[in-house]
Amino acid sequence: MALYSAIIVDDEVYTRKGLRKLIDWEGCGFHIAGEADNGEDALELIKTLKPALVITDIRMPVIDGLELIRLVTTDKGTHPTFIIMSGYNDFKYAQQAMRYGVHDFVVKPIDDIELSHILGKLNVELQREHEEQASRERQRGSEMIKSLILGEADEVALAEWEQHLQLKHGEPLVYLFAELNDNHKWQPSDQKISDARFRDAVREELLRLTASDRLICMHEHRNRLGILLPRVLMAPFNGELERFLLKLRMGLDAHFGPRAFLYAGSLVSGLPSIRESYMAAKEALLYKYSHEKKRIVIYDQIQSEQLNYIGFDQLRLDRFMEQFEEQKLAEVRATVDQWFDDFEQKHYAPEAVKMNVQQCLMRVMKTIRDMEGDEHTLSTLEPLLNWHDLNLTLGELKRLFVAFIEESGQLVTELRKEQQKGGIQKIKSYIEVNFSQNISLKSIAAQFYINPVYLGQLFKKTYGVYFNEFLLQLRVNEAKRLLRQSCSMRVYEIAEKVGFSNADYFVTQFEKIEHMTPTEYRNKLM
Repeated sequence: MALYSAIIVDDEVYTRKGLRKLIDWEGCGFHIAGEADNGEDALELIKTLKPALVITDIRMPVIDGLELIRLVTTDKGTHPTFIIMSGYNDFKYAQQAMRYGVHDFVVKPIDDIELSHILGKLNVELQREHEEQASRERQRGSEMIKSLILGEADEVALAEWEQHLQLKHGEPLVYLFAELNDNHKWQPSDQKISDARFRDAVREELLRLTASDRLICMHEHRNRLGILLPRVLMAPFNGELERFLLKLRMGLDAHFGPRAFLYAGSLVSGLPSIRESYMAAKEALLYKYSHEKKRIVIYDQIQSEQLNYIGFDQLRLDRFMEQFEEQKLAEVRATVDQWFDDFEQKHYAPEAVKMNVQQCLMRVMKTIRDMEGDEHTLSTLEPLLNWHDLNLTLGELKRLFVAFIEESGQLVTELRKEQQKGGIQKIKSYIEVNFSQNISLKSIAAQFYINPVYLGQLFKKTYGVYFNEFLLQLRVNEAKRLLRQSCSMRVYEIAEKVGFSNADYFVTQFEKIEHMTPTEYRNKLM
C-alpha cells in the first residue's frame, strides 16, 4: 500500500517524539516525512516536502497553527490536509480552523485510538480523491491526444496543453503504441489482464524509467494504448529511443511475460505535429509479425522493408488439404510450421496473415460440410472466426490454428467412419435384396466403387461374419422357407430360385449348414 507523507508541527519536542511512537503510522497509511517546532519552519517544510497531511499545534511562536493554515490554504501551491492539536478545549479555535477546511481537531493529551481512527478515515478519503484526480487527469490527457490526432486543437488549446505538460514550444515528441497480446477470452481466466491493469503497469514502468514527475498522457485506442512521449523523458537513456523501448518492454515483461509489443512513430517537433508521429506509429503496426521476436517496431527503422501481401500458392494449399484429408499429421504440421515461418521471415502484413489463415479455414470447413458434418460442433472454430480484431502473437495464432486443424481432423475421421458405416449398411441391404442373383464380393465392390479386399475386411469387421458366409446363410434360409411352403417345387428349382446354378452344390451347402439334405428337411415336416 502506498503511504501518504505527513509532518508534525509542535513547539514541544516531547509531543513530536511521543506522536511518532504513539501511532502506528504505516498501519494508518502514512509515514512521517519531517517535523518542525514552529510555524515558520513548518511553512518552508510544506513547500519543500509537499506532504499530504500536516498535524499541527495551534499555539506556537513566530507563526501559530491557524496562521500557518491560512498561509498554506491561500497559496496557489500544495494544499495538504490539516489536523489541529490543542491543549485547550477551545471551540472558537475549532470553528476558526474549520473555516480554513481543517480536516479534524483533537485535544491534548492525544488519545491514540481516536487519532488512529481519524487517520484511517483520512487515508480512505485521500485514496478516493487521488483516484478521482488520476481519473480526471487521464480523461483530460486522453481528450487532448484525441483532439491533436484529429487536428481539432487551436493555438490557445495548444499553448494551454504545453504549459500543462511542462513542454517547451517545439519540444521533440514521439507517439507510441503499447499493445498487450494474447489476452483473449479463450485463455485461462488467471491469464487474462484487464485494460486498467495494463494501463497502470505501462504508467508505472514509464514513471520508473523516466524518473520524472511530469505528467504522462495516454489515450486508450480500441485495442491498444497510445502514449505521448516527450524526448526529454528519455534523458536517462541519452535520448535513444530504442534503448528506452527495450527497457520499457523488459519492464512490461516482468508484469505480463513476453506479451507486450511497442510501436514508435517518428520524432516530431512540438504538439502541433504529433498527428504525423501518430500516423507513423500506425504504419509501424503493419510490421508486427516481421518483428515478432524483438516486439519493438520503430518507424524510422522499417521504411526500407517491403511488406508481403500475397496469398497462399493454390497448389500448395491443395497439397495441404490432401495431407489434411488423408490425416498425414506429420506432413500437416510441417506445412503449418513453414507457413508461419514465412509469415515472419517474408514480412507478411497482418492483413495478409489474416487472409491466408481465413482461406485455409474456409477450405477445411468446406471439406467438413461436403462430408455432411457440422463445423460448428468444433470448440476451436470460434477463436479462428473471431480473432481478427484481437492482438495475437504469431505463436498464439499458430497455437489456435493447429488446435483447429487437429480437432477438424478428428471430426473428418469420425465422419469418414460414419460414412463407411452407412455405406456398408447399404451394401448389406443390397445383398439381402439381391442374394438370389448371381452376385459376388467382386461384383458388389465394383458396383459400390470399393476395393474388394477392403470390402471383405470391412464387412467382417462390421458384422462379424465373412461375406460368403452371410450370402450362403441368406440363400439357405430362403430355401428352407420354400421347402416349408411349397411341396410341388423340386430341389433343383429351389436351388435355382435362391441363386445356385448347380443343384448338387446347393445340396452340399445346405447340408453343411443344416446337417441334413433339403429332402430330409422337407420330409421332417411331413
